[in-house]
Amino acid sequence: MKQNQYSRRTNELARVKLANILLFEVSDPDLALVTITGVEVSVDKSYLRAYVSCDADRYEEVSAALARAKGRIRSLLGRALNWRVTPELDFRIDTTTDEAERIARALEVVPPTLGVEKDEFGYPVESEEDEQTPGDEE
Repeated sequence: MKQNQYSRRTNELARVKLANILLFEVSDPDLALVTITGVEVSVDKSYLRAYVSCDADRYEEVSAALARAKGRIRSLLGRALNWRVTPELDFRIDTTTDEAERIARALEVVPPTLGVEKDEFGYPVESEEDEQTPGDEE
């Protein structure tokens, strides 16, 4: 959705209110340790997309819990925001933290080819040991 100063402020307000509702007012144990990573509100405030982060093995459980509690959350959010229209809620699982973790783990494992000396074109430079012909072995 298009972003400007007003919409960023609206998104941040909705994110804070939604996070407080999930933390203090919804008592579903399946929604424990769930984080609201971002919120996008449409220009007319009739639609709200919330990005939720949780453990990778709990995606299905959290999605089901959010679907069950959507009506209650929408009601509480409508009262908290005090907007003319209560937005329709759409929860999406945010997997960016899992992707970042996967990339960080991949970067920790250095392939053996990175330690090989290379010329200016990126090709491996032959060392003196490699230049020996098979018949020169002692």
